[in-house]
Amino acid sequence: MSILTSPRGKAEVVHCRRTESHDVHCIKNLIRKFTQKLFGNLNVIRLLEKANLAITLHNDQEEIMAQATFLDYPNWNIAQQHDWVSVFRELDSEIPCTPLNTLFMHLFVAVDEYSVGCCKEIIRNVFREVPELHFIFLIVPSYMSLGSTLITVFEQVGNAPSLLCDEDFMVHVCHRHSHHPQLHIREARVEDHDDLMPIFLRHDTVLRETYGEYFLGELIEAGDEENHAVVCEVEGAAVGFMSVCSRVNMQLLHECFDLGPFHGLCTPHPDDVLRPPPKPGLQGSPDAELGRSSQDTQRTEEEPQEAVSPEARESVQVLEGRITKDAAAEEALSPVPSGNTGEVEDTGELSQEHSTDDVGYSVSTTSSASVSLPEETGSFRPTYRGASAAFCIQLFCIDEKYEARSLDFMNFVFGLFPDKNFCVISLPHLTPEFVLIQNFVKAVPFSTCTLEQDLYIFHRAGLLKSITIRLATVSDTPGVEKLVSTLMLNKSILEDLKQYNEAHRDPDGTPLQVFVAEVAEQVAGVAVIRDEMDIEYIRSHYNIEDFIYFSHHQREEHGRLYHFALNPVFRRYTKFFLKEILRLGYKSCLYYPVYPQAKEGKVQRSGAHSLTSALHYLVPVRPRRQIVYPLEKLGTNAPSKEVSKDAVSYALNHTNRKLTLEPKITINAKIVVVGASSVGISFLDTLVFCSHLKFSNLTLISTHGLPGKKLLGSEQRKFLASDHCFNDRDHAVLSLCSWVSVVVGKMTAIDRAAKRVMVSGEEVVPYDHLVLCTGLQYQVPCPTGADISQHPTNREVLDSSRRRYTGPVPCNHFTLNDEEDCLRALTWIRNNSITAEGHVIVYGNTIDTYTTVEMLLSIGVRGSHIHLVQHPPTSTITCINNYSVESAVEDALRAAGVTVSRDALLAQWNDGQDPDPIRSASFTTPTKPFTLPCSVFFSFCEKNVDYETFKAFNDACLVYDGRLVIDTNFHTNDIAIRAAGPLTKFSNRYYSNEWAHGSFNSKEIGFQLAAAMLSLFDPTLEAVTEPPADLDRLIPMYKGAKVKGGVLPGSYHYLHIAKPAIPTPLEVQMAQSDFGVEIVTGNAKSGNYFRIHINRYKMVETITCLSKVPFPAANYIRLFGQHEQALNNLCARYEEGLVPDLYSYFTEPWCMALFHDRFIDLRKELRQILSSKEGESLPSIEELARQMEDEEINLPEKPRTYLKRVFRESIYKPLVERSILDYLRYNHYHLPMYAWPGII
Repeated sequence: MSILTSPRGKAEVVHCRRTESHDVHCIKNLIRKFTQKLFGNLNVIRLLEKANLAITLHNDQEEIMAQATFLDYPNWNIAQQHDWVSVFRELDSEIPCTPLNTLFMHLFVAVDEYSVGCCKEIIRNVFREVPELHFIFLIVPSYMSLGSTLITVFEQVGNAPSLLCDEDFMVHVCHRHSHHPQLHIREARVEDHDDLMPIFLRHDTVLRETYGEYFLGELIEAGDEENHAVVCEVEGAAVGFMSVCSRVNMQLLHECFDLGPFHGLCTPHPDDVLRPPPKPGLQGSPDAELGRSSQDTQRTEEEPQEAVSPEARESVQVLEGRITKDAAAEEALSPVPSGNTGEVEDTGELSQEHSTDDVGYSVSTTSSASVSLPEETGSFRPTYRGASAAFCIQLFCIDEKYEARSLDFMNFVFGLFPDKNFCVISLPHLTPEFVLIQNFVKAVPFSTCTLEQDLYIFHRAGLLKSITIRLATVSDTPGVEKLVSTLMLNKSILEDLKQYNEAHRDPDGTPLQVFVAEVAEQVAGVAVIRDEMDIEYIRSHYNIEDFIYFSHHQREEHGRLYHFALNPVFRRYTKFFLKEILRLGYKSCLYYPVYPQAKEGKVQRSGAHSLTSALHYLVPVRPRRQIVYPLEKLGTNAPSKEVSKDAVSYALNHTNRKLTLEPKITINAKIVVVGASSVGISFLDTLVFCSHLKFSNLTLISTHGLPGKKLLGSEQRKFLASDHCFNDRDHAVLSLCSWVSVVVGKMTAIDRAAKRVMVSGEEVVPYDHLVLCTGLQYQVPCPTGADISQHPTNREVLDSSRRRYTGPVPCNHFTLNDEEDCLRALTWIRNNSITAEGHVIVYGNTIDTYTTVEMLLSIGVRGSHIHLVQHPPTSTITCINNYSVESAVEDALRAAGVTVSRDALLAQWNDGQDPDPIRSASFTTPTKPFTLPCSVFFSFCEKNVDYETFKAFNDACLVYDGRLVIDTNFHTNDIAIRAAGPLTKFSNRYYSNEWAHGSFNSKEIGFQLAAAMLSLFDPTLEAVTEPPADLDRLIPMYKGAKVKGGVLPGSYHYLHIAKPAIPTPLEVQMAQSDFGVEIVTGNAKSGNYFRIHINRYKMVETITCLSKVPFPAANYIRLFGQHEQALNNLCARYEEGLVPDLYSYFTEPWCMALFHDRFIDLRKELRQILSSKEGESLPSIEELARQMEDEEINLPEKPRTYLKRVFRESIYKPLVERSILDYLRYNHYHLPMYAWPGII
């Protein structure tokens, strides 16, 4: 925020932000004829799409005061985009401009009265936003003067001719030192105490309270050869402080962090042990080679990809000799004086005096942003014999006004320790990543790390600003070979390099480009891109238009990133590398796909599948929901094959020119999610796809890891009904394993005081925020123990449904809760020849019993050997709650020969003898008991909280009342622990025991949970205000449809979509006076049953489908909540007998738009039009409708007729029509079956 004063003395408060698309209209209004003469006739939207940096100033009323746009190449075609440096060096050799330190102004507009102040404010902000920037060039026609505004910040350099015409252009430059100069760094003096203490005390008083009021002066006075204190100075006053020390506890760091890529922060020594000794028994054998190969493969695969070979490390050592001279030369780029952000960090943990009393264990929660993942396949750790090559930052503080120049300290402090090559700093993991730390590399902790802090590393070579990105040549091959020698895909990279040098394209004609990053004449990085040949598929399957205006990017401007490797000491230049790839390659967008890969093992590592170290500098692109097209029925009106093809699913990551200078906010808080339920996956999904945030410490604790692994295809999943929240494709396109560390195991305890979760009794996972989403599971039933020889009935038997089974679980007893359980059961059945001769008992009365019976029939188990035993219901509502469907299923069971027994309680296994394995099972009923032979027993009794999970809650003193008690913000009685899903219930103070999270859509619950937590981390969100006291007693009501589906006996495909509601028998619902309308076509027993319930508001509230043939369930889910008129006047057509079959009705071309993922956006836009006013004195259509409903106006005609007339005669009709036509045109690739004016 700044205050600008006009020449007339009028003051205006302005705020600076990045330019957004909705600014375009205001920007166009600020363009004058003079602006057009200076910058040319510009397409503003296209310019903003291609800009590296666009800054907008606005006042308190959100009125735009000024805007400026900057690119990394000159305008007016005075030089080619990829080769402008030589042109500008010829203009003035005194200006050392490079692609790293230079931007070009392509547009500037401002409100005339404040133009001078706005121009200076924007320039000041640009230099602050881009610390490496030193020069901003402005190019205008030579016959034009700069005017009274721009001339205040730019000075003339020379003339340059245009490449396309005979006209000359004048080049002007703006220097950093005139607006936001580098800081002057010097040794601290005791007299700096008074300048520095206010900065310290503004943020932290602990140091003064601990060490006394004059601790800073004492620290400065105590300086010696090992300890130094330095300050940054502006106009004679100290504005920042750094204390550094050469004593570093290397033993502690080696124990806690994987420092392999940095040679252990030590100088190389002949006695260093960097690899484990070969195993004696395996030397020379093919198995040994294979094992070594697979181990190397796993190692590289788990190193996101900033893994550096020993040769590459040696090249870093070679670079070190050149650093001092080069860095000193670069420091002279601009005069030094002026300063940074009020951050106070005490990092003394790295000194030799560090205490290790705080012992414990932590499971690695490494993110892909880290350098590499520790190799923990065995107990081997490298041994480094060389001397320490690191010094540490113990204390750092700087005024936030000068925070952007924090890195100016580093050149000076490295000069204090000429024999040290690394600077390290350790910080509590909750410390926000301030500017200085963003230039460091975060080290990866071992799983046995005892430190509660993160370690950041900066190499001396990172001071070099002479990094050059260029297209590769044949002479780069040896350097690239050394750089990538340890990477799993090194052969692929070298083959691409060879192909590029030979032909610049693949054998199939696809353009290929290879770029190298060069520092001090050595290759420090390599990247391989190809033209994106599948851009239509990407546009139609991913929300890429969240980041770009697709129509403003040419096809050849889209590229796919295949490989990216960069020496980790230069990691801070990753974004610059990507920016240069776009400039030199004439690209505007880059895409990086991550294909699904099953990952076995105890800890599934983040980024283990990805080769690129740039992953966290890209943004994940959310996949789009696809229409299931009736391709045969659509014929020539079907979408193109590029859109409708069934390609291999992958997660997409993206960057573009706009994002190359866009900062991300790193969130280091340890967020631990327990349970891979739909709620937990939805929660993680929401956090991961916040493109402006980077959550570096997301951890999932799950019994079987992340769901969606294709172990045997989808066959085993037919055992259980589905909630249609996530399927295999969803898991593939989300690729949560790229961003979330997975601990495979079961939560057994929670230590609230230490904020740790015990997993499987051995692993300890620390947390800052714990999210419990374990859901409910089927439990092993506890037999009543009744002796059936006495012929007891259910009345005479004590109900044991609430008792926990504590005996040994028989080997042939299965409770199916997830795909892993289903796979285990399926494997056991096939391995034990159950399909041929075994008897199978399915016990329970949930919908999963029916899907399991159908699965057993489908794999060949004879119906006469399947016994469906239903225990007494706990409610009058059946699991299907539709008599027609239930009748069809019962007939199918009878036809298959399946025995069905109702109201039966499990009495004994094996007549009370040893139950392992189960050979028979006895049951009591309201009449007489019976015994069944048993080879496999499936239990689907009522779901409940797993006992070990309950015990963890109980031992942690979390309030539990049949379920885990939460408030409306998902909090338990511990503010750091949240919970969601069927596991929970609302506190009794809400008086709503009939409503719980289990009543709602799990995916929506997960999204709302994430939204509630984002308010803690996202600074762009408005502060959450406390609700009024009376509203605090209301529970939230979620609107997403509750869905269940599966394959029922008789091979019936079943789907039920309903509004969240308290369970009520269907007959009771239909008896209500406000029930609405029921539309039914087909017959359940014929396998073409389709039922739609339209409520009294004419909205679709319930859908039930039962069909012998598969149907597009994803399409039908989109019908929920639609008005019946949007369904082509469904009610009227049905009453007229025009809808004999709803399955056929919803495959007609007209309804494809209803299934489109952006149809909901169209509805919102149309509603916004109808709620807008044509004039100040005229009511909107929405207000008219409300007034008629409240009988506030007298009408001479029927209300509907009146509204139609007003709609036709006002501006609303053309606006609505235009909006709909724009929607169809923009989404034509998905909806080619629609015509509009001009298409024919």
